[in-house]
Amino acid sequence: MARRSRGPTLVVERELWDAGHDVVVGVDEVGRGAWAGPLTIGAAVLPRDRRVYGVRDSKQLTEIRREQLFERVGEWCVAWAVGHASHEECDRLGMSDAQRLAARRALDGLGVEPDRVLVDGRWDFVGGGRTRMLVKGDATCLSIAAASILAKVTRDRIMRAGADSYPGFDFDRNKGYPCPRHKLALKGYGPTAIHRRTWAFMDGTPWGARRPGPDDAPTLF
Repeated sequence: MARRSRGPTLVVERELWDAGHDVVVGVDEVGRGAWAGPLTIGAAVLPRDRRVYGVRDSKQLTEIRREQLFERVGEWCVAWAVGHASHEECDRLGMSDAQRLAARRALDGLGVEPDRVLVDGRWDFVGGGRTRMLVKGDATCLSIAAASILAKVTRDRIMRAGADSYPGFDFDRNKGYPCPRHKLALKGYGPTAIHRRTWAFMDGTPWGARRPGPDDAPTLF
């Protein structure tokens, strides 16, 4: 029989708690590769003594399952928040500083001061000297997995809510990410008000905008 894959754990969080870091925050982002809509970052602080089973990296869950878990995860967290960088901010700042901005908004929304922040991947978009990067952290670290669900469901709801305003783009299905239908609609109708106009997919189009240069994006941290 095939072995069931192991889900994310609290191993890293417990290590930090034992070292005296009481407020450990898991952080994850969604929407980085989208053509439209915001960049969204979730932040989650988990309790030490309670669990919600079935939490996984949001990419490993169906949309229905993510929606089912969303309220349970939110109630389970000691604190959680979601921060956004709008499509205009992604264009104006560039992706790196847009990620920093959304992360700052998410952490500010927690209402608690983090002692340590756990970030999925190899790049520290949080800053402040309190970050630990975890490769594949969304699959192995429970607080990052919880943050990924909170961020993904929140952003998906935003895109579904705006879908009727942009018929033909199927934002309720693709959530602003690249797909053949999205590409065809963009070619036929041009960009909507929530498209990122400096992205590479806009190259060669009359509505594409100049990409920000190194002097255009302020340092947010």
